[in-house]
Amino acid sequence: MEQRYLGNSGFKVPALGFGTGTFGGSGPLFSAWGRTDVAAARRIVDICLDAGVNLFDSADVYSNGASESILGAALEGRRDKAIISTKLSLRSGDGPNDVGSSRHHIVRATDAALKRLGTDYIDLLQMHAFDAMTPAEEVLGTLDDLVRAGKVRLIGASNFSGWQLMKSLAASERRGLARYVANQTYYSLIGRDYEWELMPLGIDQGVGAIVWSPLGWGRLTGKIRRGRPLPEGSRLHDTATFAPPVEEERLFRVIDAMDPIAEETGKSIPQIALNWLLRRPTVASVLIGARDEAQLKQNLGAIGWELTPDQIARLDAASAATPPYPYYPYWNGQFSERSPLPV
Repeated sequence: MEQRYLGNSGFKVPALGFGTGTFGGSGPLFSAWGRTDVAAARRIVDICLDAGVNLFDSADVYSNGASESILGAALEGRRDKAIISTKLSLRSGDGPNDVGSSRHHIVRATDAALKRLGTDYIDLLQMHAFDAMTPAEEVLGTLDDLVRAGKVRLIGASNFSGWQLMKSLAASERRGLARYVANQTYYSLIGRDYEWELMPLGIDQGVGAIVWSPLGWGRLTGKIRRGRPLPEGSRLHDTATFAPPVEEERLFRVIDAMDPIAEETGKSIPQIALNWLLRRPTVASVLIGARDEAQLKQNLGAIGWELTPDQIARLDAASAATPPYPYYPYWNGQFSERSPLPV
């Protein structure tokens, strides 16, 4: 398994990580993702570790904490072999302070996550969303205290906009506090908004991308086709309202471009989608998920080979979208001989 530096931290993570949103399966969203129990999770962790996939990502809101608890149980006796990543700041209770990134919530939520995970430290703790009501200095100061206390090794953001991430990095620099080295972000062949602002920021500031939903919320499985109804087992039946939006014509245009590449390479549609992401600038790790062993092994087939430059160019062209103002004049190089963006 290829190991990559996580931003400018000096810490290495595997090119593929495992997202544990399928662990637990409670509530309308996560029950549609999967219902993996402790025994099945142990088997999945076995396969992942054997393949060098030792980064496991969770969050306190995944199945109301059950995902973290099951992950902790599955890693019992081999915590030292794993990199644990988790997230907090979304609502995790009914109280007025059970949401956000205040010192109160971060400290309580971190301690609760440590207990569920059965560990005394978290390798990577990420803010699951930006809290505009809490000063950035308070957020980063609290996280810095957790790092100094040894409860957290590294910190990151998730689902931040460019200005929110940059404001946070500036606060860290001004105060000499721990800084975000990871940005857990949505990025896929049918969702390339990350490239407009967050990718250039990541290059400039040394923030590595950890990609969630690399198959476009299950749309790039190869089972969704032009002119056909959604497959019976697709999670989109129950979770489409939560999914990042994509125009149908763009989705089918991308799939049409992937089909001949699948024939040329002998690889599946999901493997091609994952391999394309692994070649993108700033991408440190791509999170794969699986409801069962077969799905996991299929996704692991995304590594160990490379798309050709011609195949990448065809995928780039099929998935391209005109970005909104103020990005598009610079995106196509109107104001310079060379576009400043690494695409």
